[in-house]
Amino acid sequence: MAESTLGARVAELRRRRGLSQKELGAAIRRSESWVSQVERDVLPVERLSVLQRLADVLGVAVRDLRPEAAEPIAADRGDGHRPGSAVFEQLRLLLTGHPALEQLFGDEADRSLEPSTAAAKLPELQQRVDLAWQLAHESRLVEVGSSLLELIPDLEHAARADATRRPEVLTLLSRAYQVAATAFTRQEEVDAAWVAADRALSAAEESGDALSVVAGTYRMAQAFLRLQRLEQAEQAARVSVAALAAQVAAERPRPEVLSLYGSLQLMLAVIAATDGNRTAARTGLAAARAAADRLGEGRNDFDTEFGPTGVAVHAVAVAVELGDAGEALDTARTVDASILSPERQARFLVDVARAHAQRRQASEALEALLNAERLTPELVHTDHRAREVVRDLLQFAGRRPADELRELAGRAAVTP
Repeated sequence: MAESTLGARVAELRRRRGLSQKELGAAIRRSESWVSQVERDVLPVERLSVLQRLADVLGVAVRDLRPEAAEPIAADRGDGHRPGSAVFEQLRLLLTGHPALEQLFGDEADRSLEPSTAAAKLPELQQRVDLAWQLAHESRLVEVGSSLLELIPDLEHAARADATRRPEVLTLLSRAYQVAATAFTRQEEVDAAWVAADRALSAAEESGDALSVVAGTYRMAQAFLRLQRLEQAEQAARVSVAALAAQVAAERPRPEVLSLYGSLQLMLAVIAATDGNRTAARTGLAAARAAADRLGEGRNDFDTEFGPTGVAVHAVAVAVELGDAGEALDTARTVDASILSPERQARFLVDVARAHAQRRQASEALEALLNAERLTPELVHTDHRAREVVRDLLQFAGRRPADELRELAGRAAVTP
């Protein structure tokens, strides 16, 4: 079996265990159709958690199913060779220990900012937080990390300099930690993302802004999802949904409440799809779609980019996760993603590429990836899903990949 494909290995091992496709699917919480697509190499298996379930049921190690994917997160991170790894290592160190320990010692005269100075700096701090999020929405993560190295300490010090303005600064600080969590998650530094999200929650709670707490929980769920801790991701999202339910049920809920509620429902849909739970995924999408319809427009409350278009983009992602490539592509054709941020547009195109790859439509998948790269090169070169599509396309091409594919693989440091 050493020279066979993943699908052939799964099929052979399943037969050796005396299992039908339906029985194997039930054992790993997937459908019979999903197993059939995997065995025919129509549907790639990218997630370590799913590979591990398959390996457990089939009685083998993950490396026996797919040697190159035994440690996909570590491999995709590229460790010190990833763009901006030095910046994110500095940011990781910044999160270590107390954020402003020196201010707990000494006289008030030794504080780094006088109250009047702290108040005057609030507009500047607001602009810097907004800029960090703008960079994140453009997937310019190295610049995000660089900006946070100075921004977070400045906010931590400002929060301790003027008790009267402390709630406002803490709200900004929560947003800064949220963008740090987002950047760490996208850099595959999910343990650091967890710490940053926790800091965001603490700052939000102390500020007294309940919706900021929910937004911080949303970032925590993102980190859990990337860690493949699906139960914790679902718990974080579901608790927040329950907390907002009464406000959402009101005749005229605040737009930012609908935005957060809908974003959390989308998170639940993605979690369910990742876990192969088709019914729960559809339920989450339906709830998000209802919230978007009530909202009536796309918004960016708490940097969530929620609205009707955002729901449609997530519907494509959910279909791809469930292995429904045809549905994903049909939905994608109805979506005008140009109103979204470059980062969200690029992720949509990566999902389109994944759907084409599931159907072995190599040229269409490559075109989608190249379009995504034009929008946000950093995302395509570092995101594990995009890199997995590149790897699949190289395998489809065999010994003679097209020049454009070979060059893209070189830029993303992907080998077959």
